[in-house]
Amino acid sequence: MGLTSRKVLALAVLLAALLFFATIWLWPRLSRRTSRAVFGRVGLLFATQLAVFAAVGLAANHSFLFYGSWADLFGRQQDLGAVMDHSTVGRQLKIVEKQRSPVPGGSRPMAGGQIQKVVVGGRKSGIDSTAFVYLPPEYFRPEYARKTFPASVVLTGYPGTAENLITGLRYPKTAWELSRQGRMQPMILVMLRPTVVPPRDTECVDVPGGPQTETFFAKDLPSAVSGAYRVGVAPRNWGFIGNSTGGYCALKIALHHPDRFSAAAGLSAYYKAAVDPTTGDLFRGNRDLRNRADLMWSLDHLPQGASSLLVTSSRKGEGNLKATRKFIDKVKAPAKVSSIILDSGGHNFNTWRREVSPVLEWMGGRLRPN
Repeated sequence: MGLTSRKVLALAVLLAALLFFATIWLWPRLSRRTSRAVFGRVGLLFATQLAVFAAVGLAANHSFLFYGSWADLFGRQQDLGAVMDHSTVGRQLKIVEKQRSPVPGGSRPMAGGQIQKVVVGGRKSGIDSTAFVYLPPEYFRPEYARKTFPASVVLTGYPGTAENLITGLRYPKTAWELSRQGRMQPMILVMLRPTVVPPRDTECVDVPGGPQTETFFAKDLPSAVSGAYRVGVAPRNWGFIGNSTGGYCALKIALHHPDRFSAAAGLSAYYKAAVDPTTGDLFRGNRDLRNRADLMWSLDHLPQGASSLLVTSSRKGEGNLKATRKFIDKVKAPAKVSSIILDSGGHNFNTWRREVSPVLEWMGGRLRPN
C-alpha cells in the first residue's frame, strides 16, 4: 500500500488507538518497580507515541501531499530526472502521456474523460512547461465531434505541483461530478503550477531581461491549447482559476488581459506580487512594472474590462480578508465581482477543497463554447 493510501492512514489511526487503550489497560500490571515492569512502561509509552506521531504525520501528508511515496519519504528516491526532448518546432503543444481519469469508468475516455500530460512550448515567451489537460467524457463522444469546449487554466500555489490539482484538490473528479449532475457544462481544464521556470517564483511577471511568465500564461498557453484541442480563442471561451500564488496570477492575468480571459477565480489570493529570496528582483527598479503587479493599483489606474472575477476568503483563519473586501470595493463596471467568504478556513487544501465545487460551477456559468 502506498504512502498516500487511505488504507495506510486508517491502519495507522487504528494502531495508535489500540496502543493507547492497551497502555491504559496494562498500566496497573506494570506499576511494580521491577526492571521488567519499568521496561514495559517505557516500551508502551514509546510505541504509543510513535504510533500517534505516525498517524498525525500520515494525516498531514494525505492532506498536503508533502511526499508521494515511501521511497520519497525515506530519501531513497535518488534517481536523476531524465531530460526528454520535446521539440515544439512547428507545434506549440506535445502530448507526452495519456492517463486514466480518477473517476468511476476512468479507463474509458467516453465514460470518465482523460488526463493528458503535455509539454507547452511558448513561442512568444520562450518558456516550455509541463501541464496536465483534463478532457471531459463528452470530448470523446461522436455527437460532440464538431463542437468546441470552454477551457480553464488552473494553477497551484508556490511551489506546488500540478499533480496536487488532480489528487489533492480533485479538480477533474469534481468537474466530472458537476457535469453529470447537470450543474456545470463540460469543460476542459489545463492544470499546471505557476513555477514555470523552477525553482524561481516569478509571480507571473514579465521580468525585465528575465522570464516572460505573464506572456506565457496570457498568450502562449491559450494559443497552444486552442491549437491542439477543440477550444475557441475568444475571451468567452477561457477562464483562469488558482489558489494562493495561483489565485493572484489568475486575477492579474484576467485583469490585464480581458481580451484573452473573460472570467477568473482567486482562492485565498493575495493582491500584490511578493518580493523575497524566492522571487529575486522582479522589476529591476521599474516602478511602472511594480505598480502593474499590484492588483489594487491596476483596478484604480487601468481600464477594467468586462471580465467576471471571483475571490475567496474566510472570516477566521485567512489573512487576506481585509484585502479581499478592498478588492471587491474597487471592482467597477463593466467588470463584475463575486465572492465566497467562509466562516472559518485556513490557507490550506482542506479550505480550498470546500471551494472548488462552487468555483467550477460559477466558472461553468460564465464561459461559453463558440
